[in-house]
Amino acid sequence: MTGSIAALQAYPIKGFSPQRATRARLNAGCAFPDDRLMAVEIGPSGFNPDAPAFIPKMRFAVLARLAELARVETRLDPSARRLTARAPGAADLEADLSTEAGRRVFERWLEAVLERLLPESLEAPLRLLDGKGWRFLDHPLGHVSILNLASVRDLEDRLGRRIDPLRFRANLHVDGWPAWAELGWEGREIALGTARARVFKPIVRCAATEVDLESGVRDIDIPAELFRLYGHTLCGVYVHVEASGEVAPGDRALPL
Repeated sequence: MTGSIAALQAYPIKGFSPQRATRARLNAGCAFPDDRLMAVEIGPSGFNPDAPAFIPKMRFAVLARLAELARVETRLDPSARRLTARAPGAADLEADLSTEAGRRVFERWLEAVLERLLPESLEAPLRLLDGKGWRFLDHPLGHVSILNLASVRDLEDRLGRRIDPLRFRANLHVDGWPAWAELGWEGREIALGTARARVFKPIVRCAATEVDLESGVRDIDIPAELFRLYGHTLCGVYVHVEASGEVAPGDRALPL
């Protein structure tokens, strides 16, 4: 049942654009490199940088809450915190997110963009948070996420329409595994390139997957369709890295 890594991606700003990686080092006990480093809160989220703790994603600007974010393209240099962003009807933005002034510029730019895109105004101001080592993960123990592309293709076949795998916002895409096999692997070890990880749990899917990534419109109720077709709302798995190593597209993804 040998599979292979098809793609790697991080989401440096939670809820915003994926950034493809050609190689990544998976470190034991850690999240995927450069993933969910920053987040945009809508009104006070309760995040305390001096005592960071898990906060539910719906307190942030994410696709599950604001489908229109799909029309905002971002690119972040994680080490320098240099951002480039573009959106319909807005001038392209470059900002240094390592500075308070740069973060305020991005916040005001994004508020203006969303004011044009949203049918109703935002209910609270936006504020960009930098975890400075803390990760704004969707699950407090969801360190690294894996999507089985065969499972997505099976869902496509049953729905009779294409589904962009990026809707599922996973760090690793894997090809070569049987469709839905991963849902029965809780506790199982997997070799990922030269790293080893253990499956933590399947991922329960939310409204973020409903959004067409080009139009920013909710066009498929993925959670409802998963339940209708399979009796669950699961797709993909979280894993915990147990032995550090390198992984790249084409490397093995082998259940042990």
